[in-house]
Amino acid sequence: MILAAPGWRAAVKRPEALARRAAEAALREAGASGVVTVLLADDRAVKRLNGQHRAKAKPTNVLSFPADVPGMLGDVALALGVVRREARQAGRRTAAHLAHLVAHGALHLAGHDHLAAGEARRMERAEARVMRRLGLPNPWRGAT
Repeated sequence: MILAAPGWRAAVKRPEALARRAAEAALREAGASGVVTVLLADDRAVKRLNGQHRAKAKPTNVLSFPADVPGMLGDVALALGVVRREARQAGRRTAAHLAHLVAHGALHLAGHDHLAAGEARRMERAEARVMRRLGLPNPWRGAT
């Protein structure tokens, strides 16, 4: 866990511990093992990463970067401002949204994707099961 934006501590109680639990639960759900690094950053840092790696000049909620090293699954980066805004717009706690997005990113590193409708539905179900294990609300309940 890398806490690069101290504002995470004001937004979420013990963000590193929550992110670690979410990543571990997602890897268990996927039957995967390996090291995942989670970067809790600000919008500016994630905007820079998004521009460098996806040619998109804006911050996004979560980015996943698969590793090409044995024993390492990869990195997940989250943007504090985007996560807070999305949580507020969805009427969810920032902590629950953080856990969901860490799980989402970790599931990507474990091989899940959501490009096709069937893949997306499988990934959403996996995310819902992870959130249930964490004692947090299903992020897809009520979603359209």
